[in-house]
Amino acid sequence: MAAERFDLAVVGAGILGLACALAAARRGKRVAVIDRDAQANGASVRNFGFITVTGQARGDMWRRARRTREVWAEVAAEAELPILHRGLLMTARRPEAVAVLEAFLATEMAEGCRLLSPGDVARAHPELATPGLQAALYSSHELRVESLEAIPKLAAWLAARHGVVFRRGLAALGIESGRVLTTRGEVAAEAIAVCPGDDLFSLFPERVAAHDITRCKLQMLRLADPGFWLSVGVMSDLGLARYSGYADLPEAAPLRERLAAEQAEHLEHGVHLIVVQSADGSLVVGDSHHYAPTPDPFSREAVDRLILSEFEAVFGRPAPPVAERWTGTYAYAADRDVLIDAPLPGVRLAVVTTGAGASTGFAVGEEVVAELF
Repeated sequence: MAAERFDLAVVGAGILGLACALAAARRGKRVAVIDRDAQANGASVRNFGFITVTGQARGDMWRRARRTREVWAEVAAEAELPILHRGLLMTARRPEAVAVLEAFLATEMAEGCRLLSPGDVARAHPELATPGLQAALYSSHELRVESLEAIPKLAAWLAARHGVVFRRGLAALGIESGRVLTTRGEVAAEAIAVCPGDDLFSLFPERVAAHDITRCKLQMLRLADPGFWLSVGVMSDLGLARYSGYADLPEAAPLRERLAAEQAEHLEHGVHLIVVQSADGSLVVGDSHHYAPTPDPFSREAVDRLILSEFEAVFGRPAPPVAERWTGTYAYAADRDVLIDAPLPGVRLAVVTTGAGASTGFAVGEEVVAELF
């Protein structure tokens, strides 16, 4: 293949790669996106499609999530990506969980949020009006898209609307300042953004290793239509101990102690609950968290049962039949949520090192492109 010249070459067509492409295209840059797969197949499509703002870590991640949510809303309208529902309901079944919600409402992150009583929930969300419910936090910020459909549509829109050139079926073998060496020749570009997702070994492995990045495996389920319609995404007490925007508050310590006593197995497997609904009525439910440089590919029934038991506790009814099961993986680092590294002049290595690529990726992409140009 003869060398082609672009302003920006992006390696990786997951959500972060697409975000870099969009940010550069909005600056009038000519962009190429290189990916070894024929279509998106990694973490960007193996998730909830839930753009989560509320509960993201205080500071940069919360700011990134708010900006990313704005971009998703803009892009969804322009690219005709259906928004399946809006908002979040964080349910609380324990007094300690209510205390965390009340403390959260006293922070700057609570803009657009309010605390609902059980009666409020019964009126607005009757499917969640269970005897054990003590309160719920409602957030207006969240959006839900169907990732498996939205990511390909986003790529097609970038090509049609912004002239982004996609080169699929090309593996990037090496990066030099000004060019990407691929299995079919080179792609020349003024700047290069490498967005490898959880591929920690193919490009700049020494830079990845220096930041102690590993991989997280999660288990996901699709349940049959339960006979009701969710207007919001749903989470539970377990999420308050996991999402840093809540978990880092001092008031979260008593909740963690109680969860350790009552749901130790859930915590051991990193289980917390997210429930969102698809256009066909089915529910996407998850998830769990296990860490290893190379996670095994197997779903464990015992872990799925833990996820479903939390579903049943929150909804007060048996879980619908399981229609699909799958695993996903993403890059993870204990000491950071995002890595933006400069391994070479004019090159940036960008990885979201937590499970928030869809929720923060557009803002991270803007940061990467701002550095490169």
